[in-house]
Amino acid sequence: MAEKTVLNQTEEKQEKKKVLFSGIQPSGKITIGNYVGAIKNWLTLQEDYDSIFCIVDLHAITVAQEPSELRANTWNLLALYLACGLNPEKSTIFVQSHVPCHAELAWALNTVTYVGELNRMTQFKDKCARHADNINMGLMDYPVLMASDILLYQTDLVPVGADQKQHLELSRDIAQRFNSRYGTTFVVPEPYIAKHGSRIMSLQDAGAKMSKSDENENAFISMTDTPDEIRRKFKRAVTDSDTRVRFGDDKPEISNLLTIYSAFAGCTVQEAEKEFEGAGYGVFKPRIADAVIAVLEPIQKEQKRLLADKAYLNTVLAEGAEKAYYRARRTLTKVYKKLGFVPRA
Repeated sequence: MAEKTVLNQTEEKQEKKKVLFSGIQPSGKITIGNYVGAIKNWLTLQEDYDSIFCIVDLHAITVAQEPSELRANTWNLLALYLACGLNPEKSTIFVQSHVPCHAELAWALNTVTYVGELNRMTQFKDKCARHADNINMGLMDYPVLMASDILLYQTDLVPVGADQKQHLELSRDIAQRFNSRYGTTFVVPEPYIAKHGSRIMSLQDAGAKMSKSDENENAFISMTDTPDEIRRKFKRAVTDSDTRVRFGDDKPEISNLLTIYSAFAGCTVQEAEKEFEGAGYGVFKPRIADAVIAVLEPIQKEQKRLLADKAYLNTVLAEGAEKAYYRARRTLTKVYKKLGFVPRA
């Protein structure tokens, strides 16, 4: 009884905050782009919002995965969430496949989603081009599962990057269509635009986002890279022939490096420009590496410690799944009632 009272009190406090949902796939190596663009911002968001952070393993299998690697990547990502500072007492942290409601709601939402909408998704076209030997229905249906992730928790806000805006728009359309057909059921989510967000680009092509699926390992810095690897990758980072350290549209490579430095050194881009005024790339690149290493080393140490404590990680997942399931089931029950399903006795 005491536990239920505490749970109810927690829910009452959370109901006063807007609900925020976000997640990362446990595939490939998590990069500093994922950290700066998502995880680092989550640390602040968990203080101000009723935050739900998911490890979206169901999404990951739309591209062929080695099962043992997917399992290891899931543990690694959970440990990374915690090592970076996400607090399971402040946020709901769980693995997507541990809450069956995600897949169940996705099936229901498929009935109010049109094939033409899914065919137009830019990411679907891109993934089909990159994985021509495995164009499966999961690739096409990915946005509907994403809509399910969001709508299950009556989410108010979703942090989105440029590559996910189209999917969020579809989630809004699906929510509005369902509400119009069956009566108000879902909160229509809004995009959350970070006040101090930074988009980190590839070290080899400043026109492309830094990606954990990039085949060129020199293009990204992994959150688990060693100091030597980090220094080597920054040393090889593409620059231009003008050796001035200056931010501008005509210097995309240096602008990207300045963005990275400012994110890890805790300064503005303008302050970074002043700091390196008159210095060449030979001075600038090692200093970026030093700033990144200074942030990553304690995170890596804590991640390693957490991975050695599977009992604690299992507890985090079990408690997170329980909290998530309780909320998700309420929404799914409402959806099933609206659809006309006979309730389970």
